Amino acid sequence: MTAEPSPGVAARVFNPVTAIWLVLVGVFAFSALIVLSTYAPDLRSGDDGDNHALSHSAIGFAGAVELLKDAGQPVTISHAKISPGHTEGLLIATPGPMLDPKAIKDLGFGGPVLVVLPKWTGFPNLQHRGWIGEAQPIDLKLLPKDSFLATMNLARRPGVVAPRLQARSAPFDLGDAFAAGPVEQLQSIQSASLIPILTDDTGAVLLARDPKAYVFYLSDPDLLDNHGLKSVDTALAAARILSALKAGEGPVIFDVTLNGFARSRSVMRLLFDPPFLAVTLCLFFAGGLAGFQAACRFGATRRAGRVFALGKEALADNTAALIRLTGREHRMGGRYADLTRALAAKAVGVPRDLTGDALTGFLDRMGAQRGAPETLGELTALIAAAPDKERTLAAARRLYRWRLEMTRERQ
Repeated sequence: MTAEPSPGVAARVFNPVTAIWLVLVGVFAFSALIVLSTYAPDLRSGDDGDNHALSHSAIGFAGAVELLKDAGQPVTISHAKISPGHTEGLLIATPGPMLDPKAIKDLGFGGPVLVVLPKWTGFPNLQHRGWIGEAQPIDLKLLPKDSFLATMNLARRPGVVAPRLQARSAPFDLGDAFAAGPVEQLQSIQSASLIPILTDDTGAVLLARDPKAYVFYLSDPDLLDNHGLKSVDTALAAARILSALKAGEGPVIFDVTLNGFARSRSVMRLLFDPPFLAVTLCLFFAGGLAGFQAACRFGATRRAGRVFALGKEALADNTAALIRLTGREHRMGGRYADLTRALAAKAVGVPRDLTGDALTGFLDRMGAQRGAPETLGELTALIAAAPDKERTLAAARRLYRWRLEMTRERQ
C-alpha cells in the first residue's frame, strides 16, 4: 500500500535541481554553438588535398613550409590580404586553374610575389584523410580562354626529365646553373610578354617575371610541391629559388586566401577578440545576474494598491500635489503660522478671549520665560514674507522647533 498525496499539496512536475541543470546545459550549449560558428573558418585544418600550403597531399605545399622552417627561415601562412606597406620577404601564391587573373594583382603585397602555376588535379583519397588518388594533369584545352592558367600559354614535355636550371637574368647571376630532381611532364611558359629568369637545357622558360609588376611565375609546381620535394636535388633547387627571390629579412609568406581560406572580419569575431572580449564577458555576467534575480525573490511580494486611493491620507496627498502643481507653496506660510499659534495656545492653556496680536504677544512673553530662542512674532513675519518655496520651508522648520519648545513635546 502507498500513501496518496494530500489534496492540498500539488505534485511537482520537475525537480528544481534538474530544471537548473537543464538551464545551465542549454546556456552552455548555445554559447558554445555561437563561439564555434564564429571561429569555424579558423578551426578548419585546411588539409583537403588541394594545392596550397595547408595541404599534405602530393600536390600540396606543406612540405615547402617545413623545409623553410628547418632551414631557419621565418615562415607564415596568410589568411588575409597583406598591407601594401610590407615590402620585405616573399609572398607565395598557389592559385587554382580557374582563378581570375585580377586576383593576383589584388594580393596587395608590396614586395616580390611568386605565383606557382598549377599542373595537377586529383580526387580525395577516401582511405587517407588529406591525400588524393592518382593525380592527373590539368587538360589545358578544356580551360576557358579568360581563365588564369589559359592566359599563361603553357607547354608540357612528355615523359620524365631532370631539368638543369640556367639563369638568364636577375635576381640570379647570369650563367648560374643548378640541377633539379626528376619531373614528370615538365611544364614551361611560352608567353612573350614575360621576362625569362630560369630556363632548362632546351631553353624552355621555367621561371619568368612580369615586366610591369614585381611578380614571378614558376611554371611547374613539381619544383616546389610535396611530390617534388621528395628529391633532394629538387629540395635544394627550391630553397635556392626562394632565397634568390626573397627581399630583405622578411618572412616567406604562403597565401591561402586564393584557395578559399580567407578570414573575413565580422561583428561576432570582434565580440570574442580582445579588447572587446571584456565587454562581452561583462554583458554575459550581467545577463546571468539579471536571470538569477528574476528567478530568486528578494523580500516579500509587494501587493498592488488601488488605482485611485481612498481615505483622508489620499485626499491630503492629492491636495498637496495640486498645490505643488500650481507652484503656490510659499502662499501657505501665513496659514501654517496661524495653525502653529493655535496649537501652541491650546497646549499651554491660553485664555480663549485672547486673539490676534494679543495672543501672539502673550505667547512671546511665555516663550521668553521658558527660554525660547525665537519669538512667534518674528517667525510669523518671516514666513509671511518668504518669496519662494525654499525660504518658506526653512521658516516652517523654525516655527515647528518653536512649537516644540513651547509645548515641551521633546520631553
